[in-house]
Amino acid sequence: MIQIAITGSSGFVGQNLSSYLVNYKLKMLSRLHLQQIESNDLVNIDALVHFAAKAHDLKKISNPAEYYQVNTELTKKVYNAFLVSDAKVFITLSSVKAVADEINGELSEQQKPNPITHYGKSKLLAEQYIFSQKIPEGKRVYILRPCMIHGPGNKGNLNLLYKLVSNGIPWPLGAFENKRSFCSIDNLMFIIKELVDRDDIQSGIYNVADDIPLSTNELIQLISESLFKKAKIINFNASFIRTFACLGDFLKLTFNTENLQKLTENYIVSNTKIKAAIGKPLPVSSKDGLLRTFRLFSSNP
Repeated sequence: MIQIAITGSSGFVGQNLSSYLVNYKLKMLSRLHLQQIESNDLVNIDALVHFAAKAHDLKKISNPAEYYQVNTELTKKVYNAFLVSDAKVFITLSSVKAVADEINGELSEQQKPNPITHYGKSKLLAEQYIFSQKIPEGKRVYILRPCMIHGPGNKGNLNLLYKLVSNGIPWPLGAFENKRSFCSIDNLMFIIKELVDRDDIQSGIYNVADDIPLSTNELIQLISESLFKKAKIINFNASFIRTFACLGDFLKLTFNTENLQKLTENYIVSNTKIKAAIGKPLPVSSKDGLLRTFRLFSSNP
């Protein structure tokens, strides 16, 4: 039986992985214990999956130093313990934000990183450290850069959008046709399992995203479908909306040009490299995965 050590097992992704790998022997490593982690903590472990991290703070109230303490320095300690252990596989979650907060076209692994936030910078520093170390023979190392992950236990902007639709509030930005990539937790779990089980997938950095990017208008449609409601989308003039957002900048309103950009921007992530490496299709389509997430929201209000 394959034995896997997981850090961050109490978080959103960690909980889902623990449920997904029901036929594996799992060892959960606590955040407190990780501060003094050593190779003997990984005795009889085949794979180390490192999820412990400081998540992106959408409210912007976190101390910047926390990102580097957890996402960079803690990852270094965990990885150092892996290097001198008998474990064969190391998998950690980085983020597309380690590369760019805004993109033109499609984000691939070849794009030169230029993160803006402390979250993105701390993730990139961890990536750079990992691949600055020589990988011992017989070991495999994977850094996964997912885009917005969704599924059971999901928290974040998708929940806010869901609440807006469930409360019957029309979506006023229908005139903006954007495209964004999302990542179903089921597809992420499938990829992690493939990386653990197989020894024919090359070490490296891999983007993780569902196959088809979707617009915010399509998200509104899917949320409405999950609620058995008719979608309410208003196509206010885009120039009027932009002017109103500029007014929000002046009056210090919640709706301003920064938030308008976030709500209507394109962020398309290529999953070509990971799909080619695995040689199998992803199990969940973009729309089916999101529809499942939204139905979970309705059953767990």
